[in-house]
Amino acid sequence: MVIPFSTVNRIHGAIRQELDNAYRRVMDGGWYIQGEECGRFEEEFAAYIGASYCVGVASGLDALYLIMKALGLGEGDEVIVPANTYIATALAVSHIGAKPVFVEPNLDDFNIDPRKIEEKITNRTQAIVAVHLQGRPADMDAIQEIAGKYDLKVIEDAAQAHGACYKGGRVGTFSAASAFSFYPGKNLGAMGDGGCIITNQKGIADKVRMLGNYGSDVKYRHIYKGINSRLDEMQAAFLRVKLKYLDGWNKERRRIAEKYFQGIQNPRIILPSKQSEKFDHIYHVFAVRCASRNQLESFLAERGIKTVKHYPIPIPFQKAYGECNAMAGDFPVTEEISNTILSIPLFGGMTEEEIEYVIETINSFSK
Repeated sequence: MVIPFSTVNRIHGAIRQELDNAYRRVMDGGWYIQGEECGRFEEEFAAYIGASYCVGVASGLDALYLIMKALGLGEGDEVIVPANTYIATALAVSHIGAKPVFVEPNLDDFNIDPRKIEEKITNRTQAIVAVHLQGRPADMDAIQEIAGKYDLKVIEDAAQAHGACYKGGRVGTFSAASAFSFYPGKNLGAMGDGGCIITNQKGIADKVRMLGNYGSDVKYRHIYKGINSRLDEMQAAFLRVKLKYLDGWNKERRRIAEKYFQGIQNPRIILPSKQSEKFDHIYHVFAVRCASRNQLESFLAERGIKTVKHYPIPIPFQKAYGECNAMAGDFPVTEEISNTILSIPLFGGMTEEEIEYVIETINSFSK
């Protein structure tokens, strides 16, 4: 049996006619940028998240960058980011001319450890980026408390957490503004790149919209030195179709995750944290840990089970961030996660046979 790490083909197959209709609607309309589809998606996604404003942009990275620009962050500033996250979080900070300051994660949930934030705060620190990694909300109460104490801005990177909840509210509503990605593999994914920002502040929404439209508020009048970053009509139309199914797809992911929690009984495998009354996990990925991770990876691959390492090289150790001069042992928790983590298949449309095969195969691993 061959099981992909992830595929959207099965969920797309179930809604193919609706997706085809969305495509035809845009093609027949003849309007492809900043039209009705994007406007209506922005309204619908803002309502889904429970926020006042949504602005569609070209990617999750652009969403983070534009939020930081709109908040006035820039040269000479420092921004707290998790050491254990996808590089886009740090790149957004670098692209505005600020310095990303890396903070270790918790080993149990892989998110930033609030207990380690204060020691990294200086008189140049202006903001904290809270990443809801793998669909598991970060500890927003603790992060907000620290931000309030030092008068720092909070930004949420919710690129992997569409529909996840923290204390009953959707993530993306616990900060000045939040960034979402609609990369095809996300729980809510487009048919290409796309993203958006969510905020309850009109000033931020308006400034992001202008910054992403060449700095323009009306055609040919430019208030800022902006960029071109807009969610196109075709992707917005597809996202409008898929948004209706997001809660159901997330429920299915939680069901599969629960199967894994109940079925995987190998003492060599450390399972991820489960959801609780405080937060609602949407399992963008299901990442286990294993001391002999590379052997586990090969063992599963030989038996047709595809996996992914999230992430094999921590950001401070990437060549792109050579200025960090990171040495082995500088980020021990991040390094521990990086050396032991392996994400196993979890996607909409997985069959019971596939789920059981993954469980049985992992349980038979003994190296």
